[in-house]
Amino acid sequence: MSQELINAIIEMREEDCVAITKKLLDGGTDPLVILDACREAMGIIGMRFETGEAFIPELILAGEMLTQISAVVKPHLQKDGGVKKAGKVVLGTVQGDIHDIAKDIVGFMLDVNGFEVTDLGVDVSPAKFVEAVKQTGARIVGLSGFLTLAFDPMKLTVQALKEAGLADVKVMIGGGQIDENIRQYTGADAYGKDAMAAVALAKEWTKE
Repeated sequence: MSQELINAIIEMREEDCVAITKKLLDGGTDPLVILDACREAMGIIGMRFETGEAFIPELILAGEMLTQISAVVKPHLQKDGGVKKAGKVVLGTVQGDIHDIAKDIVGFMLDVNGFEVTDLGVDVSPAKFVEAVKQTGARIVGLSGFLTLAFDPMKLTVQALKEAGLADVKVMIGGGQIDENIRQYTGADAYGKDAMAAVALAKEWTKE
């Protein structure tokens, strides 16, 4: 049944997505199963974008569908007691990079797992990250970047946070080319290979 939802998302059938989501919930499907289906579908769309089979309008529509599905699913998560406010996260794609599909998936998954997410969008300067952390009091920063040119801006953002006296803020990085070597280069605290890894890191860092 969740395959039906995956197909609807990757085929960009906006109205069907919401209808199928409601049908799944009414039938007793675990909300987290629905979110996993969304994650799988967005991964497929992301790969299509990378290979030139999908374009910016599809990414925008996919993001809108995620927002609508999230609005339907979240009350069920809260009703099930699965979500409590877990902490604040500042998220953004670093300066020079405008890829946002991975960032959007991470933000979506953090949100439905109870985190208060401040999404700064794409092409975000180190100074904007620092400002957002100071304004929100967030203890976690997520830096996204798909291109190799994102590595230096990630490193500069980590440095900027430390120079602003925010060295205790945890920084996670993620994106297409990110691995442990890049984490060491940037000075970030951790890297997440996917959205669920990012959620696991955020939960680990916000334990009482």
